[in-house]
Amino acid sequence: MDFTPTREAALARLAQFLPSAGRRYAETRNADDGPGEGTGRRNVSQLSPWLHAGTIGAPEVLAAVLGQHSPRAAEKFIAEVFWRIYFKGYLEQRPEIWDDYRTGRHAAIAAVECNAGLRTAYSQAIEGRTGIEAFDAWARELAETGYLHNHARMWFASIWIFTLRLDWRLGADFFLKHLMDADAASNTLSWRWVAGLHTKGKNYLARADNIARYTAGRAGGPLTADGLAEHAEPLSELHDYARRKLDMPAPASAADLARPFALLLHDEAAHHAPLALPAKPALVIGASRPGARSPGGAAALARDFAGGAVANGVAEAAAAYGCPAVEWRAGEPLMPLLASAGVERIALPYLPTGWTRDALWPDIAPFAAEGLVVTLLGDLDRATWPLAKAGFFPVAKAIEGLLAECGIAEAG
Repeated sequence: MDFTPTREAALARLAQFLPSAGRRYAETRNADDGPGEGTGRRNVSQLSPWLHAGTIGAPEVLAAVLGQHSPRAAEKFIAEVFWRIYFKGYLEQRPEIWDDYRTGRHAAIAAVECNAGLRTAYSQAIEGRTGIEAFDAWARELAETGYLHNHARMWFASIWIFTLRLDWRLGADFFLKHLMDADAASNTLSWRWVAGLHTKGKNYLARADNIARYTAGRAGGPLTADGLAEHAEPLSELHDYARRKLDMPAPASAADLARPFALLLHDEAAHHAPLALPAKPALVIGASRPGARSPGGAAALARDFAGGAVANGVAEAAAAYGCPAVEWRAGEPLMPLLASAGVERIALPYLPTGWTRDALWPDIAPFAAEGLVVTLLGDLDRATWPLAKAGFFPVAKAIEGLLAECGIAEAG
């Protein structure tokens, strides 16, 4: 699979996948047939890197799918798209989970550095040298391709936590470093789900027979996974994360952007098209910060995809709006870039809880305090996030209504 970080490539992949987004996806999505040659993995969309980068939007993906399939035929794929939105909304209401993950990750990294045995076990895991064939294949595949099948991510996390007995935050960090689609909410909460922390008391145990069944289509045959933990108690934690009220911005109008403004594109909103701006910016600013996702930075594939998505998005926005574009590099002040174009106001695609917000918000906050920031949040997120209070079921139950509310309907 070629993950070119452009909107054109995202739309091409969407068009290629659409015929398979209905019942075929529902029947085959759990199979991890390996990266293969050429395009590979036709049973899943592989749109997640572009969705995470905001190069393509969830509403347009859902609209395209419903243009070819009935809601019933495509319900499994539609639900997967909503899982991403659900995780975002859940973490927005419990940002302390992200803060505690970062603190715990720091302690886990320190423990590895001062314990030779732990350091060896950790190195064997990330280098694919544990002796568990399936796990080692996925560790190498992740490092080499920047992508893993969703089912493989679950198996990998389970083996990491319950068989190798490594800190889940180290595994989540390993994913953040390498995955091109590494989303702070989906990654953190998925690892917590496997561990038994998200749905308290309910963990996920990988089984060798299940792995063999769903990897049977790989070029070298099914993957083996000998020696997996057959019984393991879910992880537990003393802290209970209280839900806080969502603070969502009002929908942006043309009046909000009547005065000259700059559009700021970042790692989770790298293209102007999904934003549907009600007015034209006078300046486009690119602010990519992929290195902020981990203390160890981002691996080359993840870094290059993120940086490329923002760079390409900035160039296309500048061409579409006929305005200049600049790059806002880490550590540089923002005001001179705005002053050079004679603008004060910023149109800012919503900064979700996670490293993108951690990296950018401290410099943007003073402008927001002066009322100079107009935050952009899509209708589908705005409608779905309030339902992400606990488990996924309330969101799943409301999907039909959410699609209708946001004007995403089945083709007539």
